[in-house]
Amino acid sequence: MQTFLENHQLIWYAIAGLSLVLELGIMGLSGPLLFFAIASALTGVLISVGLIDGWQNEILVVGVLSAVITLLLWKPLKKMQNSRSKTDDSSDMIGLQVPVSDDITKASGSIRYSGLNWPARLADDVDIEVIESNSQCTIVAITGNTMLVAPIN
Repeated sequence: MQTFLENHQLIWYAIAGLSLVLELGIMGLSGPLLFFAIASALTGVLISVGLIDGWQNEILVVGVLSAVITLLLWKPLKKMQNSRSKTDDSSDMIGLQVPVSDDITKASGSIRYSGLNWPARLADDVDIEVIESNSQCTIVAITGNTMLVAPIN
């Protein structure tokens, strides 16, 4: 404990590491703790090189750096997160033939898979209007928790 009290940068590195682990493990790279973790690590570096000292200055620098980093990285991070394809075509469920539990249209419907009813809708490239209940369909993609399906040829 004495080592931490004598070397404040170690505390800031530990805070940065903990914040980063929480951000990646729990929050899924949504931003707030990521910015704080970067600011904490940079504050540790600034303490190491002797540019700042004293708890008050360290806390002030973390706050200012967090704000600046947030302003710089918020839009690029959101753009990166939104650029990902929202339709998953790599799931192991794709290609499965499943029973239709409620009529499936371009807007709604449901399928039965693994003992559960899953929301479903017709895939965009399907040219029919409805797949009737008690028939079979094929899962072609997944969007969120909605299965995109096509009729069996």
